[in-house]
Parts: sequence; C-alpha cells; structure tokens
Amino acid sequence: MRSSGDSLWRTLGQLQGNPRACVWTEPLWGLSMALVLPYLSVFMLAVGLGDEQIGLLASIGMVSQVFFGLAGGIITDRLGRRATTAWFDVVAWVIPCILWAFAQNFWVFLAASLVNGAWQVTQNSWDALMVEDAERGKITRIYSLVKVAADCSALFAPIAALLVSQLGLDTAVRILFVNAAVVMTAKIIWLYRWSSETRQGKVRMAQTRDVSVWKLLAGYRSVAGLLLRSKGSVLSLGIMALVAAVTLVNGTFWQVLVSQHLHVPDAVLPFFPMVRSLLSMLLFFTLIPRLTTAVDLKKPTLWGFGVYLAGQLLLVTIPAANGSATLATYVFLGVCLLLDAFGGGMMFMLSESLVALHVDEAERSRVMALQRTVVMLAAAPFGWISGLLSGMNRTYPFLLTAALLVVGLAVTWAKWVPTQTDVDAALAGDAEQAPR
Repeated sequence: MRSSGDSLWRTLGQLQGNPRACVWTEPLWGLSMALVLPYLSVFMLAVGLGDEQIGLLASIGMVSQVFFGLAGGIITDRLGRRATTAWFDVVAWVIPCILWAFAQNFWVFLAASLVNGAWQVTQNSWDALMVEDAERGKITRIYSLVKVAADCSALFAPIAALLVSQLGLDTAVRILFVNAAVVMTAKIIWLYRWSSETRQGKVRMAQTRDVSVWKLLAGYRSVAGLLLRSKGSVLSLGIMALVAAVTLVNGTFWQVLVSQHLHVPDAVLPFFPMVRSLLSMLLFFTLIPRLTTAVDLKKPTLWGFGVYLAGQLLLVTIPAANGSATLATYVFLGVCLLLDAFGGGMMFMLSESLVALHVDEAERSRVMALQRTVVMLAAAPFGWISGLLSGMNRTYPFLLTAALLVVGLAVTWAKWVPTQTDVDAALAGDAEQAPR
C-alpha cells in the first residue's frame, strides 16, 4: 500500500490540462503575495495608521469583496473562466501592489483595499477553471496541492527577513510589493498561455452572450433557491464563513500581536510565516492526507476546527516578557505555528473542497459567486470588531476567533451533510462487501 504522501505526489504527476496549469503556476503566488501580505498590517502601523484604522480597512476590503463577489459569477460566465482570471488578477493584485508600494497615508491604503476586493472575481473564475474539468475524486488532493504550492514561499522568507534587517521594515515591504507586482504579472501570463476554457465555461459563455446583465442578476433568485435547497451547500457555506472570519482576523492581527504584545523584533517576523508554511507542507504530505482519505469528511473537519482552536487559545495565553521576547516566547509561538499549520491548512482545504463538492455543477460559477458574497458579508464585520478589540488588548481578537471555532465545531457535529463523493464511496464499499 502506498503512503498518502506518495499518493499526493502521484496526483501532482498525473494532473492534466487546467488543473495542472493552475497548480504548477501557484508557487509564483508564494514568490509574490505570500512573501509580503503577512507584513501588511505591521507596515500600516509603521506608516502611522492605528489599530482601529487597520481593522476598518479590513472590513471595507470585505465589503468591496462582497460587491465583486456578487458580480463575479456573471463576469465569469460572460468572459469565460480563463479570460476573467487573467484580467481580474491584474485588477486585484498588480494594481493594489503598486498602490501599497507607494502608500503614505490612510487614503491610499483605502484605495488599494477597494481595488483588491476584485480578487473575489478571480477566486471564483480560478476555482472554476481548475476543477470544472478535473476528476471529482481528485478535488480534495488538488486543493491540498494548491496549499502546498502556495506554501513554497517559505523557502524564500529569509530573503524578506534579510531585506527587513538591512533596509528596515518600511523600505523592505515597499520593495516586496514591487516584486509582487512583477511576479504576479508573470504568473498571469503563464497561466493564460497554459490553460484553456473549460467545457462548462464554453456552455455558459454561449448561454449568456446575448443576455442582459440585469437579467443575469435577476437569475440569482433561482440560484439562491438552488443554494438554499441543498443542505450540503448551506453547511459548506457556514463552514467557509467561519474560516473566512478567522482567517481575516489572523491575517490582520497575528503579526501585530507578536510584534507589539510579545515584543518580537521586526527582523524575526518573516520567519514565522516561513515556519508555518514549512510545517504545512510537511503535514500535507504526511498526516493530513491520511485523515482526509476516509469515506466521511466529518472527522477531518472536526480535527481541523479543534486543532485550530487549540492554537488560538495557546496564543492568547503566552505571557508577554518585559522587554524583548524570551526563549519561552519563541517556544510557545513554535507550538502555535504547528497547531495553526495543521488546523488552518486542514480548514482551508476542506472548506474549499466542500464548496466544490456540494455545488450544482451546471450553475457552478453563479452558485459559488453567491456563496462567496454571503461569506464576505458574514466575515466583513469581524475586521472592524477585531480592530476595536485589539485597541483594548492585543490578545482579544484571538478570543473572538476561538469563539468562532467553537461554533464551527458545534455546527459540524450537529449539522453535518455527507458529500455526494462520500455517498458514492459508501455505496461502492457496500457493493464490494455484498455476497456474490
């Protein structure tokens, strides 16, 4: 019997067409955005913004994502998955990176946040481009490979650390944003050249070519009905909303807590995402595939929520040393990174996979766009709330995330709905065990 890690390698080698194009270009995300986004909140502090302003920007960014998310399904169907991904990657990432690189005040950060919300369009189109022509049984492994590819940024984190230590946080982050704009441009070009429009994408382009935008918007009423009638889609929507809120708070205030509350030097900050990414890659090739090969994904989801919760609770209990961080501080943070790598990695892969597995395939782009819009609406207030909480005490945002993860555990335990893949696997298993 082959190991689960070996199975993931075999999946990587067997990818064809759009899944291969999407997965193989994803390491460029790690060489660009993943290198610099962890510093965005600390960079804002260095420029002169306060915790409340940072939280407000996070919430405004989510509202922008709501608008773009709702339009994303229509845009994806009209332009096609491939073209939408290319054009809106430029809007959502290249343009904001240029704005961030030269930002000096709140208003430039605000403009970047508003434009960056367009990533919800390209997230929808990119997901459809990657999975619509993929084998259904490989979807969870494809998302695992995407997470591993993004985590390749860990290999280059020392470059960011060197820049910060030699040039200072402000200058180093501006250089990293310029680098991100250049590398993301290369990623966009290569993905466009190596991919092709999906079968369903061609169908939807033909169906919507002569239909007005207003009529397409009105069509969301029937799409909402499809979504609400599927208990699995509602469950995956709730899980994704909780994960999005926790991710928003962690992405905004984790580095702030470590830097300002635990007194970790700026030059050390790049190594935390590096270690988390390395641990995540290791877990995705060892433990996580073993937990997600079962017929039912309920237990892996409970494991993901539970371990993620443990990491958040440990983070708020780390004692703040007088002066600079002590060895004990780094040991505790190391354990937090391990728990976050497992819990956060599991929940990223499972939340995305559950949405893809439960979605109505004929209306994938509009259903997923509507789901993401609802997710953004649900998560948006938590940026502003966590900013207020951080202004009171830097640990309070993570008590909030702990409460959200407890809700996730309760919902998963009480309201779980198997995916069709789980049902098919169970039926196949029953057939094999039946007397012949």
